[in-house]
Amino acid sequence: MTTEAALTRDLSEDLQEAYERLRETAASFGEQRIYASHHCIMFSRSACYFFVRPKRTALEICIFLGRARKAPQVRRTAPASRTKIAHILHVTRRDEVEAPITDWIREAYDSSDMLSAKGAAKSGGKPHDKRARFRGRHPGSAPDHGARGERDERTVTSGRQDRRTWTGPTA
Repeated sequence: MTTEAALTRDLSEDLQEAYERLRETAASFGEQRIYASHHCIMFSRSACYFFVRPKRTALEICIFLGRARKAPQVRRTAPASRTKIAHILHVTRRDEVEAPITDWIREAYDSSDMLSAKGAAKSGGKPHDKRARFRGRHPGSAPDHGARGERDERTVTSGRQDRRTWTGPTA
């Protein structure tokens, strides 16, 4: 089983101090769940708002914010969902865990429930059907039978059973 202690045990003293500072800062914001998952330490309210991935030479921090930030501390950004943008940072010393990083973590904490709710509202609370985009219609809509609604049906024999199948719109 993965634990916080197991993930931080082999870190250098500088990285351990930096992680302690990150944890103290996040824990001071209020009620949340802090837990280890695979190679990361997750910080979440109803959904994860940031996580720390301990590496040999740095702590990789991923903060989920509602908009992209451009700053020297941000190594890269990537869309994490319809409403969240993941900001990847590297921290090597305790003194790097200060503004603006702590401000971004606070912003992520404050906005995590709202951003998670927005994402659920946009998708209607249902999982997104990625295949619908390629079919050219929305999930749950009726199949497109062509301009006149005609079908081309034929009998298909497979093994012991005959069955009628729809093969698509007629040309």
